[in-house]
Amino acid sequence: MNTTSFRLLATAVAGLSLAACQSSGTKSETDRFTVPEADASGLPGGLKPGPWRGVLAAQGQEIPFLFEVSTADNNQRPTLTLRNGAERLVLDEISAAGDSTTIRLGAFDAALVVRADGVGKLQGAWVKYDGKAPYRVPFTATRGGQRLFPVAAVQPASFAGTWKVTFKDEAGTTYPAVGIFEQRGNDVTGTFLTTTGDYRYLAGQADGDTLKVSTFDGSHGFLFTGIKSSDPRPPAAARLTGDFYSGRSGHETFTAVLDPTAKLPDANTLTYLKKGESRLDFKFPSVFEGGAISPTDPKYRGKVVVVQILGSWCPNCMDETNFLAPWYEKNKARGVEIIGLGYERSPDYKVASARLRTMRERFNIGYDLAVAGVSNKDSAAKSLPQLAQVLAFPTTIFLDKKGNVRKIHTGFSGPGTGKYYQEEIAGFERTVDKLLKE
Repeated sequence: MNTTSFRLLATAVAGLSLAACQSSGTKSETDRFTVPEADASGLPGGLKPGPWRGVLAAQGQEIPFLFEVSTADNNQRPTLTLRNGAERLVLDEISAAGDSTTIRLGAFDAALVVRADGVGKLQGAWVKYDGKAPYRVPFTATRGGQRLFPVAAVQPASFAGTWKVTFKDEAGTTYPAVGIFEQRGNDVTGTFLTTTGDYRYLAGQADGDTLKVSTFDGSHGFLFTGIKSSDPRPPAAARLTGDFYSGRSGHETFTAVLDPTAKLPDANTLTYLKKGESRLDFKFPSVFEGGAISPTDPKYRGKVVVVQILGSWCPNCMDETNFLAPWYEKNKARGVEIIGLGYERSPDYKVASARLRTMRERFNIGYDLAVAGVSNKDSAAKSLPQLAQVLAFPTTIFLDKKGNVRKIHTGFSGPGTGKYYQEEIAGFERTVDKLLKE
């Protein structure tokens, strides 16, 4: 089990509109949303201890996720824990104001803003603050230990195995993926891997020939639905046809065929230097005002340097950082450094640096972080003109002791990918070990 624990950062959310919280009952708004003061459990009214099922309403779909609310014991703050398959994301930044409760969503600039909606029910919105205007998706929750999706079939079709997948967006552009799923009865867990990263921990249910899996990590709410069939053409193979819904408006379709040999292109060949280039040449402001960071700084000379292209808004970057931060503390004495180049939603240095400092605190990042630009792949490539392109956040660049670029790795397969994550970590360590021995 991978557990990411987010520390408390006390903040107030000013000027938040709760327009998404509309009543559908016959009671007056005053009666319907009356919330008592925090009780002996230390929890704001409406957030009662125990398991809950939350639902994001978007694109005519329900994107469900499970969470648990814990009481305040031994002077500890109350917590809400998101449950995505084996993942547990612990949120402890919970504040109440009037009849609403705000749950900040970890390292992301987002929150669930909720009100009580009767006994054992919540109503409100998932709000993301890092856009030009707040991004809102209606949210409801019911207390109890329900499954993510209801099921009717006692003996569902099997979706377990490795799938060769092709996604297609609404513009008709396609990209490859690999689906990996495990199944016990009706319950299914797994993920999709792509060349730019994975879709993290997915969980859900199989019902007859239908598969539904979802996840919510605070930054993204995903729903995948698929219908299984058999291809009558030889060699006969199981096939999936489905839809991928992302948040308020993202939609793609996908097709898949069961294929145990399915694999993605080599992640070490997708991003590369322009012809004639061999080094990175940059100087970006540190997240601490007044400082600047360059790979030519005396601190990095004669050392192996790992450059991490990241963003505080990026869940795959969160997964990579959750590995890199403790790894750095254990290995920095060997003569290796890491530079994190942050590409944030806001072009304003003060806003961007504050987001990255928050990320630094939450993940105990001991390596240097810089504000490199905005969260756009083309902008990232322009800020690092030695690179032919930047395809993904994160991207990891390995520099040898002379400052030469020796390897560029696109994307990151996180812990939700199982054996692929272990291979990712093993490959990272082999590269660093090789460069340290030179």
